[in-house]
Amino acid sequence: MGSEVAQLLEAADFAARKHQRQRRKDPEGTPYINHPIGVARILTHEAGITDIVVLQAALLHDTVEDTDTTLDEVELHFGDQVRRLVEEVTDDKTLPKLERKRLQVEQAPQSSPGAKLVKLADKLYNLRDLNRCTPEGSYVEPKFSTWTPHLEPAPAGPRRL
Repeated sequence: MGSEVAQLLEAADFAARKHQRQRRKDPEGTPYINHPIGVARILTHEAGITDIVVLQAALLHDTVEDTDTTLDEVELHFGDQVRRLVEEVTDDKTLPKLERKRLQVEQAPQSSPGAKLVKLADKLYNLRDLNRCTPEGSYVEPKFSTWTPHLEPAPAGPRRL
């Protein structure tokens, strides 16, 4: 693959094909691909991230967890660095949900900078989605309160990892 733009479009196309039959759980049934695109957009537009590996991993972050995609397939198409980042942010679906969430919090401090960025952008996207379409009176704080002690403000300005 040539340019970084081409690499990014390849990742977006791959993710779109893998998630093509999936929908978000919102009332509108939004196409799932909007989520990884939104995560990548948070990284570029709000965090100033320009690192192509991080942006590809953002687009691909749910492919292994939520589709039939394997880590070997990610590596074949996008290389070892992208594979490692995707692997870091992929939950083990054989574990109960509560255990997966506990492990996310426990392992977050040891995660690579790129994995932290993808995971935090993912959480931010999901929080905004909940805020947008959560029924009035719903109480969603317990779902995300385990993350708040681990959040730190991001430094300003564009950066590459």
